[in-house]
Amino acid sequence: MDLHQLYVFTKVVEHKSFSKAAEDIFLSQSTVSSHIQALERTLDTKLFDRIGREPVLTPQGERLYQWALKLLLLKDQAIFDLKQGMTELKGMVRIAASSVPGQFIIPKMVKQFREQYPSAIFHIDQSSSKNAVDKVLNGTVDLGIIGEKFESEKLKYIPLIEEKLVLITSNKTKLPDSVNISDILDYPFIMRNSDSGTNAMLEKLLRKNQIKKEQMNIIAYTDSSQSLMQFVMEDIGISIVSEIAAKSYSELNMLHMYHINGFDEKRFFYLVYNTEKTHSMIAKFFIDTAADVI
Repeated sequence: MDLHQLYVFTKVVEHKSFSKAAEDIFLSQSTVSSHIQALERTLDTKLFDRIGREPVLTPQGERLYQWALKLLLLKDQAIFDLKQGMTELKGMVRIAASSVPGQFIIPKMVKQFREQYPSAIFHIDQSSSKNAVDKVLNGTVDLGIIGEKFESEKLKYIPLIEEKLVLITSNKTKLPDSVNISDILDYPFIMRNSDSGTNAMLEKLLRKNQIKKEQMNIIAYTDSSQSLMQFVMEDIGISIVSEIAAKSYSELNMLHMYHINGFDEKRFFYLVYNTEKTHSMIAKFFIDTAADVI
């Protein structure tokens, strides 16, 4: 059912005249008549009895008039609500994040964004980088913040923060100030799961130094960077993690952090979004300003 046809129908009812309705809404009388006839064909019912000089509503026409008023009011309310949302920048922003951004980057971004737009609401879905980018691709979230790129024509990446990986140990384990990648083979090791950006970067480092994972004493795998930190602080093993994640713990003297000789390769954390997804105004504005608020 065409809302414009319903609008024309209500004007004919209100003016009790095809010609006066046409003048009111700046249409020709023949166009008004065509809209009413099309509406009658769609509903397979007669809306007016054309008796005398004024059109008279049939019982079906009277019932439709009440429904038409409700539908047109609902349309106006929807338009008003959308315009309000555009003006006030309110609504939900759905973000899929890998472990490190979810804990150490997004809270700061949300705080700064809400200082300017307090009506914004955030839903954070934390998982691996691979799972996060899958959610971006299937459209269940507005954007992702991850530490690895996955190629797709649908994806657009915005660099946010540059960082590197560092070695961490408990306060009970003291390593030389100069640490080589081969030194990790002497210690129990806590490894991130394979879908994480940190793991991908670590495996690249191992290949570069011709070290196979089988040579390492890996005693645990985990999806959570927070769980990994706890393993290390309990002196269960050592690990290689994001410098952003390790720095907070190191500054609180909760663990030791070491830079690795010959490992100067940097990586970015990226905001990623699906170019084929229609975003709300609030989500679009967050995407457009993310690099400025980080």
